[in-house]
Amino acid sequence: MMVNQVDINSIQDFLERHRPEMTAFLKELVNIETPSKSIEAQHQIFDFLREAFEGIGFYTIHVPGSETGGYLYCRPKDYDHEKAFQLLIGHCDTVWPKGTIKGMPLMELDDKIKGPGVYDMKVGLAQMIFALKAIRELSLPLLVTPLILINSDEEIGSRESAHVIKRLAKLSNRTYVLEPPLGIEGKLKTARKGIGRFTVTVKGKAAHAGLDPGKGINAIVELSHQVQQLYAMNDFDKGITVNVGMIEGGISPNVVAPESKAIVDVRVIKAEDGEYITNKIKSLQAQLPDVTLHIEGSIGRPPMENTPRNRHLWNVAKKMGERLGISLEEALAGGGSDANTTSLYTATIDGLGTPGDGAHATHEYILRNRLAERTALLILLLMTEPLKHTS
Repeated sequence: MMVNQVDINSIQDFLERHRPEMTAFLKELVNIETPSKSIEAQHQIFDFLREAFEGIGFYTIHVPGSETGGYLYCRPKDYDHEKAFQLLIGHCDTVWPKGTIKGMPLMELDDKIKGPGVYDMKVGLAQMIFALKAIRELSLPLLVTPLILINSDEEIGSRESAHVIKRLAKLSNRTYVLEPPLGIEGKLKTARKGIGRFTVTVKGKAAHAGLDPGKGINAIVELSHQVQQLYAMNDFDKGITVNVGMIEGGISPNVVAPESKAIVDVRVIKAEDGEYITNKIKSLQAQLPDVTLHIEGSIGRPPMENTPRNRHLWNVAKKMGERLGISLEEALAGGGSDANTTSLYTATIDGLGTPGDGAHATHEYILRNRLAERTALLILLLMTEPLKHTS
């Protein structure tokens, strides 16, 4: 039975019957507060997720991290190594510190479910579980085996989990990322900007600001010249942004500053622009005599570009949306995710979570009545036939 022969009503009826269970599961996830560097909290949520995945026939393994909670890997117990597999990715860490939920409590209000991490992205984890549960209990056909990777360090750059994400993406037929969609319209993310972080350190020479100012070399003055050059690198038409977000320097008001530092955020749409701007930043030259510049950094997350294979997967998603009566839209996201990594190696679509708003903001929420809809979309995407790979 092919996906276009599946009874959509049976899927929708299943999800409607399980709506209270889905909501309760989501609430439990949100109530387990999981800031990125709280290893104990991450282990707690992984234990909870392991039980849920094992309850629907998956083998699970939790690989601990050294500075974070590590990651959870899940595969069907009856995994057929001869079949192609599809990767589902999500993260369980949030930007919210422990105790946030006391002042920002989980609540249902009108058509919203509010709470820290509900939109970014614990609802995506709930969708994974209930999509796979529906497929299992309705005996729906899967032509591509689902493998799951849930990490606990996405919000801080996925440094400990990137290697396994790369390894799985290189072997997978396609990847679905359950990050939140863009805005209440629920636009899927078919492209994401690449993200770079650079540090510009200036070393000058200290001197007494009143007695011997001429003997000093002011590193803050030099840095002010560099900031202007960095700002001039912005090219909004090309989607290149260079933001000097943090500055520090000096040791006392009455001392000519011997050192200063700027931390710079860079965003690009294309990999070639990332190379261009990296070279330009690292080619900065001092404007004052006898000053040294030390520049370090790189594009840590390459852009998720509109490759032919990504466009093909987007077209598949649009068709599945039409079957559900959803007119899906796409968008470019300014922030990065693990989709930036997987897109380098396989067809990827991101933003498959539930529509809402307020990622990293105190009004964070999802639209409760869209949870079943987006879970149904994930079910249909999981059931589609293997992609024929294009570059």
